[in-house]
Amino acid sequence: MMEWALIILFAAAVLLFILSFIKKDSVKVDSQLEQVAITFGDEMNVLQEKIRNIEIDAEITVQEAGILAMSSEKRILLREVLDLHKRGYSFESIALKTKQPEDEIERMLTPYIQTKNERRNVANDI
Repeated sequence: MMEWALIILFAAAVLLFILSFIKKDSVKVDSQLEQVAITFGDEMNVLQEKIRNIEIDAEITVQEAGILAMSSEKRILLREVLDLHKRGYSFESIALKTKQPEDEIERMLTPYIQTKNERRNVANDI
């Protein structure tokens, strides 16, 4: 009877010893997950700060350049037109999609097309 009690106690000790290692591993995993969450949060804060700085820099550039702020509707239209142009749509296709006259689309895109071509010429000259 005493032998059985010793065997049971020994088996319980071994079982508890194994469980203690498993518990340490789960604590390590929890700690690692918490560290990842903190790091991710820090990176998100840095990105938000950079976005804010870019927005502020854009406002400063607009003011320093003396460009009058355009209405939000015109800005949205310009974004859409530029996006379509960069994706390879023709002036005619862009005019149909945006329901604007083709000459207006060409007028809107002219500053961006000239700037792009001028950059290419400068790059080729170097």
